Amino acid sequence: LYSPGRRRAAVGSAAGRHPRPARPLTPRGALARPGAAPQTSSPSLGKDRADTVIIGGGCVGVSLAYHLAKAGLKDVVLLEKSELTAGSTWHAAGLTTYFHPGINLKKIHYYSIKLYEKLEEETGQAVGFHQPGSIRIASTPTRVDEFKYQMTRNGWHSTEQYLITPEKVQELFPLLKMDKVLAGLYNPGDGHIDPYSLTMALAAGARKYGAQINYPVQVTNLKSRSDGTWEVETPLGIIQAKRIVNTAGFWAREIGKMIGLQHPLIPVHHQYVVTSTIPEVKALKTELPVIRDLEGSYYLRQERDGLLFGPYESEEKMKLQDSWVTDGVPPGFGKELFESDLDRIMEHIEAAMEMVPVLKKADIVNTIAGPITYSPDILPMVGPHQGVRNYWVAIGFGYGIIHAGGIGKYLSDWILEGEPPFDLIELDPNRYGKWTTTEYTAAKARESYGFNNIVGYPKEERFAGRPTERTSGLYDLLKSKCSMGFHAGWEQPHWFYKPGDETGYKPSFRRTNWFDPVGREYKQVMEKVGVIDLSPFGKFKVKGTDSVKLLDHLFANVVPKVGSTNISHMLTPRGKVYAELTVSQLYPGEFMLITGSGSELHDLRWIEEEVTRGGYKVDIENVTDEIGVLGVAGPYARQILQKLTREDLSDGSFKFLQSKQLKLSDIAVTAIRISYTGELGWELYHKKEDSVALYSAIMEAGQKEGIDNFGTYALNALRLEKGFRAWGAEPADFTGKQALKQIKEKGLKRRLVYLTVDTDNVDPEGNESVWHNGKVIGNTTSGTFSYSAQQSLAFAYVPTELSKVGQKLEVELLGKNYPATIIQEPLVLTEPTRMRLQKKGESPKI
Repeated sequence: LYSPGRRRAAVGSAAGRHPRPARPLTPRGALARPGAAPQTSSPSLGKDRADTVIIGGGCVGVSLAYHLAKAGLKDVVLLEKSELTAGSTWHAAGLTTYFHPGINLKKIHYYSIKLYEKLEEETGQAVGFHQPGSIRIASTPTRVDEFKYQMTRNGWHSTEQYLITPEKVQELFPLLKMDKVLAGLYNPGDGHIDPYSLTMALAAGARKYGAQINYPVQVTNLKSRSDGTWEVETPLGIIQAKRIVNTAGFWAREIGKMIGLQHPLIPVHHQYVVTSTIPEVKALKTELPVIRDLEGSYYLRQERDGLLFGPYESEEKMKLQDSWVTDGVPPGFGKELFESDLDRIMEHIEAAMEMVPVLKKADIVNTIAGPITYSPDILPMVGPHQGVRNYWVAIGFGYGIIHAGGIGKYLSDWILEGEPPFDLIELDPNRYGKWTTTEYTAAKARESYGFNNIVGYPKEERFAGRPTERTSGLYDLLKSKCSMGFHAGWEQPHWFYKPGDETGYKPSFRRTNWFDPVGREYKQVMEKVGVIDLSPFGKFKVKGTDSVKLLDHLFANVVPKVGSTNISHMLTPRGKVYAELTVSQLYPGEFMLITGSGSELHDLRWIEEEVTRGGYKVDIENVTDEIGVLGVAGPYARQILQKLTREDLSDGSFKFLQSKQLKLSDIAVTAIRISYTGELGWELYHKKEDSVALYSAIMEAGQKEGIDNFGTYALNALRLEKGFRAWGAEPADFTGKQALKQIKEKGLKRRLVYLTVDTDNVDPEGNESVWHNGKVIGNTTSGTFSYSAQQSLAFAYVPTELSKVGQKLEVELLGKNYPATIIQEPLVLTEPTRMRLQKKGESPKI
């Protein structure tokens, strides 16, 4: 890559510490292998209309073009400003792994690898795919726990993954020094691929199936038309497109700015080092697996007869290219690199030399320092964007090579079918909002890069960039009294401190410092009364001539009458649940819709799309940030609130699932008699600026009854015990109705069941493997400790033939299978149900 006469630096020597000047590399890519096809193209638009215009010719954009064209969409045009792979693709290290801590992204990784295995045969283009496997190394007991935690989430996936002994680790990677190795997490099908060759093969496939790939053609402007189509302006003319997809890598911000969007992305300097031939590596008969030394925070793989080593520095040492965010990417930057800085990565080099001693004698022949685009949480942003019609994104890829194949397929299916093929809400571009400032993005990108190999605990919290502007009216009052969690930009109490508690964030795979306090809060709500800040809920007001008609179409439930509330589901055309919302008709034709904090813009986009598609005359206002919400729940909730209002709150006058406008201590609230705790309770919607006054009035009124705070952890335990699910009868022809009928006629293969689990110091969280007769037969969806039954609870999907009450199963937790029994749900009846049974003279269970 560099001139042959260039001085080499030994990995372990001081010579290796000097930064090297930045220079362009050959267009074959940093580590191109023989057989990669050369690029040939001439600037041309070819047509002035297209169904889909993809902007950006990295591996993700080209994969989308390939998948759309292969699925039969012939009218696909990809525009690349310089040449294919320019930007981040060409210099990537090309790692491919089945592993991902998230259950949904495993599917993306799996599809990518299976595609790459057959791409050369399909397109005739070599892709340089090596599959020697990979091993993640555990050198602490906590890391072994993490591997066990990950293994229980893998049992019900099709990915091959094994927890292996130190002896097996050494057998697979004989060059390791073994004194610190406790275990390995082994994925046999993992490896690495040449990014340049991969992109060329996808491009060949895209052209074969009818897509047009045009470069160098720069997009200079984007104009939306009143019918939802786009004019894509280039120096060669205008293309009119039904939709556009931004896959522009570190230029994605510039594309977003053309239409007034500030995508929260920032380029990070990632360095990796390539050595010369190492005799011990050359002598091996089989290629070494990729190693990920998690405590040393680096990956290491074989590159020809040498090694390639790439670290992730701490947030203090790593480098952002923040000038590109403020001033834009320099014109003409495409296949250049940054100046390398070995000083920055020396501690990782030393850790690698300790773990793989042959590195000490190796020469560095190449140091790559190139830009990778990060989103705040390191996950890409994929899908249609809220607030802009027919504008899609696939941007912010920290790991673009392994994601490219699966994301191309996922997006292609969504575009062609009108709904996502499976849930990937963690990648929804609408998880960010106007609260996501440049300062926040930079702080989180630093943290995410530095935390690349940190232990992944359940209930993980990360603290950089917090709090954002999204704090509830109670934040300043409560922040010192509780452990706060982060929900879509908001701070929300997880659990509250009392004297003698071990305070602060203490993550663990087992029961930790919050376990007993949450039990105390559970008891508070069940026996007395508790107050919870629910302000992060997404809140929309819908009104207008067609509001009833719209909601009848949107939801698989009857539209609630004025003064009533119900829980309704938006279904996809195929009958899958897209979202669950609480719907209240406050006044004739005026509704308030409530959704979870993480679903706010995800749900709003879907609703807005239906409004446009159906031509409904409605106004939708997102009032999430203006309205605060307090939940008051427990046996004394009515007694306390009644002290603050003249409105009759008795059961006869204010029934369950009713909503009313009233005043509490002279503060105007919309009160809904509903509580996710399942106990007697109200949600009180009010102006955010009234939160402190309302909270103080309620707390003061409840002194005699022993009122206190509770957080979301206790709420989760209370909800799961009650086994909440609400599906209404639906006379209207709502979206997905026909699909649901067909699903019902065919019969379900899996059923959601309710389990008690006999555990010790660990509880189910969700996504654990469920076993029967030595085989994995299903998975949990959520879980908690029941403070009522004093044992663990979980919901799980199992085959219908194993779904009867009394069925004995096992749930895997941290490498051990615990006995589980399907029980009749719910474990604890909701308060309205208990009241109903008492009126009938029956004795309800608590």
